[in-house]
Amino acid sequence: MSVVVIGCSHRGADLDRLGQLSVAPVDLPKALADLSSRDNVAEAVVLSTCNRVEVYVLAERFHGAYDDVRQFLSDRSHLPPEEFADSLFVHYDLDCARHLFEVTSGLDSAVVGEAEVLGQVRDAWEAAQSAGTVGTALNLLFRHALEVGKRARTETSIGRHVASVSSAAVAMAADRLGSLEGRSVLVLGAGDMANGMVRAVAGSAVAEVVVANRTWERSVELAGSVGGRAVRLSELEGALASVDLLLTGTGATDLMVAHADLASVMAGRPDRPLLIVDVAVPRDVDPSAAGIEGVTLLDMDDLRAHAEAGLVARRGEIAMVRDLVNAEVDRYGAVSSAREVAPLVAALRTRAEDVRRAEIARMAGRLADLDERERDAVEALTLGIVAKLLHEPTVGLKEAAGTPRGERLAESLRHLFDL
Repeated sequence: MSVVVIGCSHRGADLDRLGQLSVAPVDLPKALADLSSRDNVAEAVVLSTCNRVEVYVLAERFHGAYDDVRQFLSDRSHLPPEEFADSLFVHYDLDCARHLFEVTSGLDSAVVGEAEVLGQVRDAWEAAQSAGTVGTALNLLFRHALEVGKRARTETSIGRHVASVSSAAVAMAADRLGSLEGRSVLVLGAGDMANGMVRAVAGSAVAEVVVANRTWERSVELAGSVGGRAVRLSELEGALASVDLLLTGTGATDLMVAHADLASVMAGRPDRPLLIVDVAVPRDVDPSAAGIEGVTLLDMDDLRAHAEAGLVARRGEIAMVRDLVNAEVDRYGAVSSAREVAPLVAALRTRAEDVRRAEIARMAGRLADLDERERDAVEALTLGIVAKLLHEPTVGLKEAAGTPRGERLAESLRHLFDL
């Protein structure tokens, strides 16, 4: 069995494709149940963020699991597999671990070093735990990955000045506008992404922060936390008429702002431009709105380009994190391999103990005249002989675990001792 990741990310898929394949948090329990019911999937975790849609599985058979995951993505997106197959990447075993470690450490993010992904990976793992779709293999992988992510940020400066995608979106908007000071800003959403944008905006000396969200109570709570104003979604068009910047990052599966609505808004403010930063995946704003006069629409592609400009100063930190990841992959491999051979070692010791006990029972008549002290001596002697005989095979098997030699040794032990 192998640990496998199959998915697509900002590195090989455009925003529209990521949006089509994405899995909303509310849909995760059903998606995980569907995935884990497939013939070749023993464990499963789904990680769906603005940068990636990745499915981690413990595969009964590699090729069978790949087909199962590809069909799962097809069923959810209503796209034929051949339409998105070229966007998919596949990694297994240690390469799968390396990929996830790079994700949690921020190396694989559009905004390198951002911290939000660590919480997103934890949420994905916890959702799978709640759904009962993870076991020993993926629990080990994700627990180790979160440790790597934490180490990357405490032992290097990879995350310095890069708090999150949401704060990077606000920084990009400030660059485009020259400054956010005195500006009126509307934030659409009240989840983690929107919360981060509201916090970042509130520290930029803006004139007003307006929050709109499907759930009125959450809008009020988030706006009130920064002295802002909440509006209902039904009032969105009116709110857009008076703001300088719209920031949006909801988890909605459908467009929140249509072309026609924005065209109507801009017709009423012909001499006042509107900057929109949409970092939602799927998109919140109709991409055709970029053609409306006075509207500047930026998305995750623009954010990636903006983030690239800040990478030069952190090249050294990136190299340090890669070294950390490489070391942790080796450590994970050793732990994982040891866990794989543990059942075989236990079975070997059980078989040896069964033989030892059977032989003592067979000789019970000849040992009947021994006193308690002598019986203890026989017990200690036979235990010692078995332990010494098994020591070298056990050490050799553990040291070779995860290698072709280890596989040959394991198969030989299974065959010789009928384990």
